[in-house]
Amino acid sequence: MARSTDLITRVRESAAFVSGVASDVHVNPEEAWQAAHGISSQQLEHLTSPRAFDSETHFTDNGPLTILYLLCVDSINFCFWPQRGLEYEHLARGLKEALLRDQHTLDADRLAYITGSQLQELLSLPSPMPEQDKRASLLRELGQQLLTCFNGQPEKLIARAEGSAVRLVDLIVEHFPGFRDCTVYRGREVWFLKRAQIFVGDVWGAFQGEGLGRFDDISQLTMFADYRVPVVLRQMGILVYSSQLAQKVDAREELAAGSEAEIEIRACTIEAVEVLKRALQERSSRDGCPVPHNVQLDWFLWERGERERDTAPPHHRTRTTFY
Repeated sequence: MARSTDLITRVRESAAFVSGVASDVHVNPEEAWQAAHGISSQQLEHLTSPRAFDSETHFTDNGPLTILYLLCVDSINFCFWPQRGLEYEHLARGLKEALLRDQHTLDADRLAYITGSQLQELLSLPSPMPEQDKRASLLRELGQQLLTCFNGQPEKLIARAEGSAVRLVDLIVEHFPGFRDCTVYRGREVWFLKRAQIFVGDVWGAFQGEGLGRFDDISQLTMFADYRVPVVLRQMGILVYSSQLAQKVDAREELAAGSEAEIEIRACTIEAVEVLKRALQERSSRDGCPVPHNVQLDWFLWERGERERDTAPPHHRTRTTFY
């Protein structure tokens, strides 16, 4: 059972608080209602099916190695934009191909000593990634903590969650400090936990909600606050920026990590998806359409953003290890 002090509750409460007082970003419920009624029944059927997870890009073997792979992917899944042409799929496919060459390449005892240059070689990248040494340090933390706390076996981490997505997020943050996606806004602690939540969502998706990926409370997760989904929500009219913030984002000016504007974008993105989901629930009460949970809605919005990334307006730019 989820505890009243679980971190997912803090994420949801943080998003509601920030969106309620934000100066530069707000959520338009009317546009969310329009968007909810604009998603076809076929799209909703696909969203709520096991097919929604991208098993082509990711490594999957229906066993513990998939858990390890996803932990590694989501440990270093952040900040691609400073390097033109570098995208998430280069990381995900790079680690997948490395595992296919050598199934022990991501073993905890190897991760515990990996360097930035070794990571670049592992991913077969022609040049260093942004924050390459930081990514390597997060993998070292992952390897060391797996060895210390779970005998190098990531499936023991999953087992300790006892079928709870909420509990697994708590465990990730407890054992791997690099996932602690938290900041302060107007004197109040604000939580996002993008990479911790996306790991749990990925595990659920990779195992199609069964076996190691069975989480009875997967619907409790929020969306994963990044820089791609806000672009889509803004295009849909659900997320609205002040003229000053819009000018900065459109001019590709960097927003400082932890600045009010950056926090407001992320928090209001979470709240916007909550509003969109409620609109879908209202629609479902009328026409019986399936209602995706936040993980599935995030995949839907993110994949749209990926498809349109070459023609879409600029995303906000923040140098951070959290997304």
